[in-house]
Parts: sequence; structure tokens; C-alpha cells
Amino acid sequence: MFSAFLTFRPAERSGEDVDIILARLKNVKAFERFHPGLLQQICLWGFYECLEKGITLYRQGDIGTSWYAVLSGSLDVRVSETSNYQDAVTICTLGTGTAFGESILDNTPRHATIVTREFSELLRIEQREFRSLWEKYHQCMAGLLAPPYGSLHKCFLFFHSGMPDKENISNNVPSEKILRAGKIIRNAILSRAPHMIRDRKYHLKTYRQCCVGTELVDWQMQQSSYIHSRIQAVGMWQVLLEEGVLNHVDQELNFQDKYLFYRFLDDEQEDAPLPSEEECKESQEELQDTLLLLSQIGPDAHMRMILRKHPSERTTDDLEIIYEELLHIKALSHLSTTVKRELAGVLIFESHAKAGTVLFNQGEEGTSWYIILKGSVNVVIYGKGVVCTLHEGDDFGKLALVNDAPRAASIEDFNRILRDVEANTVRLKEHGQDVLVLEKSLSSSRSSVHGVSSSNYKYKVMSGTPEKILEHLLEMMRLDSQFSESDSALNDFVLMHCVFIPNSQLCPVLMAQYPFTASQGSEQEKLDYTLNNKRRVIRLVMQWAAAHGDHLQQEDVAVAFLERFFMAVSDDAKVILPLRDQLTELERIVKLNLSILSQHKVLLRQFSTGDEKLQKREPIKSNDELLFKVYCCDHTYTTIRVCVAASVKEVIGAVADKLGSAEDLLLVSLSSAGEKVIFKPNDVSVFSSLSINGRLFACRRDQLDSLTPLPEQEGPTTGSLSSFELMSSKDVAYHMTSYDWELFHCVHELELIYHTFGRQNVKKTTVNLDLFLRRFNEIQFWVITEICLCSQLSKRVQLLKKFIKIAAHCKEYKNLNAFFAVIMGLSNPAVSRLSQTWEKLPSKFKKFYVEFENLMDPSRNHRAYRLTVAKLEPPIIPFMPLLIKDMTFTHEGNKTFIDNLVNFEKARMIANTVKIVRHCRSQPFSPDSPVANKNHPEVRGYVRHLNVIDNQRTLTQLSHRLEPRRS
Repeated sequence: MFSAFLTFRPAERSGEDVDIILARLKNVKAFERFHPGLLQQICLWGFYECLEKGITLYRQGDIGTSWYAVLSGSLDVRVSETSNYQDAVTICTLGTGTAFGESILDNTPRHATIVTREFSELLRIEQREFRSLWEKYHQCMAGLLAPPYGSLHKCFLFFHSGMPDKENISNNVPSEKILRAGKIIRNAILSRAPHMIRDRKYHLKTYRQCCVGTELVDWQMQQSSYIHSRIQAVGMWQVLLEEGVLNHVDQELNFQDKYLFYRFLDDEQEDAPLPSEEECKESQEELQDTLLLLSQIGPDAHMRMILRKHPSERTTDDLEIIYEELLHIKALSHLSTTVKRELAGVLIFESHAKAGTVLFNQGEEGTSWYIILKGSVNVVIYGKGVVCTLHEGDDFGKLALVNDAPRAASIEDFNRILRDVEANTVRLKEHGQDVLVLEKSLSSSRSSVHGVSSSNYKYKVMSGTPEKILEHLLEMMRLDSQFSESDSALNDFVLMHCVFIPNSQLCPVLMAQYPFTASQGSEQEKLDYTLNNKRRVIRLVMQWAAAHGDHLQQEDVAVAFLERFFMAVSDDAKVILPLRDQLTELERIVKLNLSILSQHKVLLRQFSTGDEKLQKREPIKSNDELLFKVYCCDHTYTTIRVCVAASVKEVIGAVADKLGSAEDLLLVSLSSAGEKVIFKPNDVSVFSSLSINGRLFACRRDQLDSLTPLPEQEGPTTGSLSSFELMSSKDVAYHMTSYDWELFHCVHELELIYHTFGRQNVKKTTVNLDLFLRRFNEIQFWVITEICLCSQLSKRVQLLKKFIKIAAHCKEYKNLNAFFAVIMGLSNPAVSRLSQTWEKLPSKFKKFYVEFENLMDPSRNHRAYRLTVAKLEPPIIPFMPLLIKDMTFTHEGNKTFIDNLVNFEKARMIANTVKIVRHCRSQPFSPDSPVANKNHPEVRGYVRHLNVIDNQRTLTQLSHRLEPRRS
């Protein structure tokens, strides 16, 4: 939507187009402080560009014509000392949010060559318009440019697709705000718990007017529901300590949750005055907002506190927090998790408050390398000036030129870590080639023999061929336990194998592993070894069948293997009696698969989350059939009958049978906003990829421009307030959660993997996951639609209150997916701009909303949300877009194969995210149902079929009609 309007020529952009672009830019941190007129001009003059990987945007020495900002993707900055492109060296990478190309202001040649590192989206402003903007708004544009035109720090442009980003408030909170926060908290303590601030004696010495660290943490956790842990509270107190509002009596820099003494700044003076009655009242009113502010900036302070510690003083929790940060730094994605954990122990903190500080000079031997946590750094080359500016998350230093490394740790430390890891790496070779790479580490278990303690080693698979990994994991399987670490790795293999060895290849490998017989040892030893090997393979096959469930029935090769394998085990069990124990369970699994396979296919007459309103949702299988409407240019349609997993080629064939011709037919997805997506012939299960009000069209290529949305795609013209306002918020939240749980429960774990790696690549469908993700968008647009279709101001205020209450109940029911969807609907520009409506919202509800927004805070990789979820017991409906984002980040940041070997570490990381879904569903959903009333069937039907407008442009127009822009 946003990018579509940026492709129009400026003269063709309407005021509404500019408004939609403006709504998006307002969420960009670097633009927040800009003059509204400048923002309006950027919306008017900016162009959208998307470039494939390896495209040269411009070369060193060229005279520039445009200025750019990176909306997504990344670009390499290459510099040559000889100005010869072939000699160019990549000195850094420009990531999402960076801006470049300001040399167009004075027509100086480009200082570097810029090449796309991956598929990238850019915002471009041409030279004439950029100069015009600079002349008029140069003071507020300085933050976008590198010197000599702009300021050295805070050069950020942040764009996020999918989930909105809030301001990372820790970047630039004024000192006055933090000083005020300290005063509010001190006054609140003196009015609520005055005994906490008093003279204290310790080792015959009196400490005047002090607090104790543990008591401060205890008190803070009692004050607010969004302080989730003692660690979070420590970070909040650290903010006050760093600003000097709170001081350790011995001047230590780090706040500690211990029996240590701290004193507020106001208590440093003799006879510090007590707060007046007016000040006490203010502290009561402002305390929650103050704690919210500190909770937002606390994680950064806590991270600084940990990194300031000497590596030997870092606790296990400290190392885990640093490690989690390193996981999300792209520059480190090529390093193993072991190396990242080791790095967590040696990284140190540096801060350079003064602009212009030189970290090292060109030509000096590098001893450290860096990752930028906050601020920015200019890369200056003698004779060329500033060639680029590095921003938050970028890395630099001598080592960065070699292998994209991280932040302020010595090269000596890094080399030692790599040496240690390599020394503990075991490589199995065949024909001179690595086939299995294991990492040796000390096991936590210790055994004692004759009073002497001996350490055991464990071996973790790092990479290997699929066959060798499987062979090793089978050897490590312990038959005397229900679960062990090696079994966990086997579970990861079972989940992830479709990526590197599909069933068509795995089944023969499993069959070959089973008839294994030992060739050495006594007869009894050979018999025992053979028996144990067979039992391991049987156990693996049962685990594989249990994990894949219905998905096995959709593959003839898997079903045939199960039958053949069962016959082999049955024959062996007649001779090897111990195998009979496993045979019964194996027989149950095989019969289950065969009986389901023989059932008639289900015919789905429609295909959306709202169909069959009151029927319980069941998982949709790829071989289920459906009747589906495919439209033509004149809005007539033909109904086809195909299986869910049908390819586009098959769908076009079915349409052609009805139309009588398939010549040059395209299958197109058309959204309510008129956006078209042409499907490729090998795309599968396209029905589930449609937007909420999207439709499938079949047309010739020359008819593409004439496609227009159906009237029904526009969505409702009136809201459902008349019936919706009669429903209790708790009832609505309960039935939403009940239905969302049905959808969530239908999602197979494998669909998450197919979605991450691309269902086209693994030739699988993700239909149940698609529907669940679409439900998130449906709820979000439902909130926006109802508010934008409500013309009466007082009713809109009531709607805001109702949606905030529904969000609260969803959170109570642990339906975090719907909770986020409702809050994000309220955060949509079409709703958030309704200032008259928000002004009339009672302060209690405003505070709830702010608290809920805080839970959505994306800083520190959504730490607030993750801390909340970690404390919940299943059943939970998690925020699915974040899990998808985690898996996508892991997938894109790590190679699937390294030197032609399966990167099993990557498989393990993705499997761990999948296991979060498994944990969330490990208990059945059965919350206390609201008190039954006559409206329950109506509420149940209502939440299962939400009528929404999913056209952002239409919603923005409706919003402006409700409350026109104030002049």
C-alpha cells in the first residue's frame, strides 16, 4: 500500500495519497521532530525503488542525481584507492534505516560504489527537489546527513513492515524527564512507605537517609503490573543511578538487588525537605506514567550495566541477556551459537559522548572491533572525506573487513574463542571430505569411580550430511530414558528434515538402517547390539510418524514405507521377542495412517475463517477438495473444484475447462485496494494467500489493466454497533479466544517450517497457518472498521473503551495474538489520528492503553512481551507474527548448508521456536466460560464472521470525514 503511492509521479499524487504516505512516515523515528511542511514535501517528492541483489546503484566518481534512504534490505559500500571498480573493497554495509547520497548538494563525485547486498527497497528524492528541501528545511534535515552537511549523531530512518515500531525512547530522553522521574518516585516512597528512607547503621557507621537496594526493587514491583521481573526493576533503578538522581553511598556505578545503601539526590543535603501535600498528590497521579517511562528505558541501562562489568563478574543471567542481543545482530549470523556465547563473556562497553571523537586512524593496526548500540560513526577516508555513516547495529574495525564481526572486544579474545572452538571440534571424514562435524564440550553430569570424580564429554552435532547426522543421533539415543539431550537433537532432526532430506530420500535411509547386524564380538554381544539398533530405529520411526501426523498420509512414499517397515518389524518380532513391546504401538500408528488415507476427501464449499460459523474448525489437508469462485474481467465467475494443494497451472486448467480456452491465461490476486499479484505457474495453495477481501481473477495479460475489484470487496458501509454494543466485552473476548484456539490448534508444526523456507521450495501447503495469520489481520481491520464507520463522537468513545476492555480480557485469557491485533488496530493511523475521540477517553482507559502499548514495545527484541509470556502457563495463543519473524530472522541470517553440509545448528534454532508453539498447546483450552446468557450463540456467530474494510486508503478517507484535519 505505502510503496504503491510512491510509484506515482508527484503530479499524479492526490492529497489522500500524500496523507497515506505521511501516516507511514510519521512512524519513522528520524522524521518525528521534523517540520510538518517538510514531511508533506517528502511525501510529495519521494519515489519508491526496489532492486534485486547485486545491482550497482552508482559507482565511485559518478556525479550523483538522487538522495536515498533504505526502507528494507542492505547495500555494500565499496571504495577503491585507484578509482578502479575491480579493486574496490567493501568497507561497510548500509542497512534498513540508513540514508546516503548527500553529495548531490554540491555536485561532488560519489565517494564510493553502492551495490545491493540483497533485495532492497529504497526511498529516492531527486537532486532538484532535495536541494529545494535543504534550502528551506536545512536545520531539521541535518539529522539525515553525514557531516559536513549534518550532525554527527542520531542519523536514523527506521521503516518496519508487518509490525509497527515504537520510539526507542532510551535514545534521547531529556535529563529533565529523568530528574522529574526521580523526584516523583522519591515523593511516592515518602508518602506510601516513608520507613524505606531513613538513617541506617552498618559496621558501626551511620548512613544518613538511605534506602536498601532489595527494598527498592520489592517496592517497585508492587507498584505496577507491567514490571515483570526483578531484573527489569534493576534496569529501571539503573537509569536513575546513571543520571545521578540516585547514588550508591560508595559511588559504585551499577545498581544491585542486594543489601546495599542508596540515597536520592534530594536527600544528599542536610535536612532535606519532605514533600508538600501538593507534591504528594502529584506523585500519586504521575507515578504510573513515570514507571512506564523507566520500564521503556530500563533495558538499555541494564545492558550497559552488564557490559560495564568485568567479564569475570558477569552472572549466568548477564551472559544470557548479552547472548540474546548477539543473536539478533546480523553481522554475527555466520558465527556458531557457541562462539556467540563465548563472545558474551568478553564484550565490553565503550561510550563516547562527544561528537568527533576518533576511535582509530586509517593505517593503524586494529586491536578491537565494534558494534554500534546507539548513535552513529562516520567512516572517513583521506582525500575522500566522509564516505558513509554507520548506524545502530552496524559493525566496524579491522576484523569487520575480514568476516563481518561485532563490537568492542579485543581481537586477541576473538582469536582465542575461535581457537578453543576449533580445538573442541571433531571432524569425521570420508574420502578426504568432512561428513560430520561435532562440537565437544564438558558434560554437566559427573560420575565417581572409587571416590575419584571423572568428567564426561558430550558431542553436539554442528553440521554433516543428512545420513551421517541421522546415524550419529541413532547411536547416541538412550533406550533406558524417556528423554535425553541426544533425543532432543533427534527431535530437531525429525522436525526439520524436510528442508535437507525429504521423505522420498529419508524413507530408504531409515529402511537401510533397520536390518543392521553386528559383525564383531560374541554371539550374545552381536545379538544385543543388533536388538538395540533395531529398537532405536523403531523408536525414531514412531517419533517421526507422531511428529508428522496427518502430513504423512498425504505422501504415498511415506505410507508405503510405514507398511513395509511394519512388516519387517513383525517378522523380526517372531524371532526377537523383546521387539514385541514396540510392535503394538507401531501397529497402532500404521493402522491410523492407513484408515485415514482410505477416508473420502472432505469437500470444502468455501474457504475463509468465517465459514461454517458455528462448526468447530478442523485441520485442512492438502488433498481436501474445495469449490471456489474464480472471477473474470467483467465480474462474472466460474466455480471450480480442485484440491487445496493445487498448483496455479492446475487451477488455470480447471478454469479453462469451464471457459473453453486456456490461452495466455493468468491467475491474479486482486485486493480491495486494486493491488494485483500475478501468481507463478508452480505456486501452490494460492486460495489461502488471498487478503481478507481479496479475490481470484483469471484473465489474459492484455486484460490485466482492466481488472477492478468487485463491489463486495469494498466491505461494509455501516458498522455493527447496534448489535455489538449489546454484547459483553468478556463474552466477545471469550468467544474470540475459543475460535482463535480452534484455528491455532489446526496449525501443524511443520507448516511453520514450510512457511519459513518457502512452501514453493518444499512443495508443501501452509493453509492452516495462512488462515490463522489472516485472522490476526481480520481482527485488526475489524477494530479500525467499526471505529471509522461510527459517525457519532460519543459512540466512538464508547467503542474505544469497549475495544480496550476486549483487549484486557483477551490478555486475561492468554490470547496474546488477538490482544496484539486489537491494540494494533487502535494504533492504526486511521484511528490514532482521531484526536477528538481520544481526548474524551477517560484517563483510566488511556492508562490501560499505554500499558498495553508498552507490552508491544519492540525494544530489546520485544523483551517486555517475551518476559510476560515466559511467566504464563499453557494453554497460550502466542503472538504468531513475532514467532514467524524469529524464524525468518534465523533462516535469513544463517546458511542452510555450509560447505555442502547441513547446518544443523540452524535447524536446532528454528526447531526451538517451533517448540514454543508445542509448549503453548501442551494443555487444552478450557477457561471459565462467562455466565451463559441468551446472546451467546449470537456472539459466537458474530466473532467468527467479522465484516471488515481492509483497504487502508478507504479507512483513512472515512477517518478524515469523521474528524477533518485541523488547520
